[in-house]
Amino acid sequence: MEKTYVTAEGLVKLQKDLEYHKTTRRREIAKQLDHARSFGDLRENAEYEAAKHALSLNEIRIRELEDQVANIQVINPDAGQSGKIFIGARVTLWDFDFEEEIEYLLTGSVEANPAEGKISVDSPVGKAMLGHVVDDIIEVQAPRGVLKYKVLSIN
Repeated sequence: MEKTYVTAEGLVKLQKDLEYHKTTRRREIAKQLDHARSFGDLRENAEYEAAKHALSLNEIRIRELEDQVANIQVINPDAGQSGKIFIGARVTLWDFDFEEEIEYLLTGSVEANPAEGKISVDSPVGKAMLGHVVDDIIEVQAPRGVLKYKVLSIN
């Protein structure tokens, strides 16, 4: 399996999510199953079927999280390559289309959340940014056309 790149903060979040699904969520579902069993005949018991389905989904999520945590590579923000954009960098760009500054944190796909300004290195913009330096012009082919940015700063 390939490495999953995350920040130290992202690793803590994944570990908490895994712990929640292994403990709290399992207990909640077990209570739902017990309650549904109390209704009697399990063959035509919608609550029981729903709880079994929830248990199945929870176990799948646990396996996914365990796989991710097992293959994590924590991003070291101090390991940046002499002024180049790297995974874990906070990058300020000038967006030529909207004529405004935008800031992104370049993360692995697990942590990506564009609404929070976190974009994945697997995204078209993330891939295009890697390795660039301040004052570089970046052009990205996207479904809506070519996006054009200028690198203003890398932190």
